Amino acid sequence: MTVNCFAPMEALASALLSHALEPSDDGAHDLAHLQRVWHNARTLHATEGGDLEVLLAAVMLHDCVAVEKNSPLRAQASRLAADKASSVLKELDWPNEKISNVAHAIEAHSFSANITPITLEAKIVQDADRLDSLGMLGVARTFYVAGRMGSALYDPEDPEALEREYDDTRFCLDHFQTKLLHLADGFQTVTGQRLAHIRHQRLKGFMEQFKEEIGIVQTANTPHQ
Repeated sequence: MTVNCFAPMEALASALLSHALEPSDDGAHDLAHLQRVWHNARTLHATEGGDLEVLLAAVMLHDCVAVEKNSPLRAQASRLAADKASSVLKELDWPNEKISNVAHAIEAHSFSANITPITLEAKIVQDADRLDSLGMLGVARTFYVAGRMGSALYDPEDPEALEREYDDTRFCLDHFQTKLLHLADGFQTVTGQRLAHIRHQRLKGFMEQFKEEIGIVQTANTPHQ
């Protein structure tokens, strides 16, 4: 049942599944995340094209090295995952060119790594992964990770950070401003841009309702200091 979610590449998914995730209690980067990213990748592939085998391998292995969000190694996580993926695929006798394409897609998917994707497959994997950080899934994952990291929901003295710097290590709501609301601007494919816009609007709608429920009166935009 598990690999059925990775149709039409079930056989390859089965071969890679044991390498896909290190032991971790991170529910934001688990098997369900891989399934969602694959669903996104297939949706993008339907209109954008690309090598499905490379896409599946990159999706399955893009989080194969577990690094916590607050770890000093976070910016290196995608490179470490790309190195491990290359070793796994070499053991499966993949050709070097395809291994390189998978490794590049994995390394470039990360927001923290700040690497520009060059190949179509890398662009699709980056878009597919970032779609999971937008919309209602983005909201759910953000608050889940904040809870794991021990962050507060928001700063009760200054929820909108009008008189302080944003600090998403302390306040979950700040993460929307430091990262999530900027994600939709960086999508690589036309299809990804369209889907990102839809999810971005959902994200903004959530924030407006959240602020209303904590007592913030919506007024004209106030520039952040």
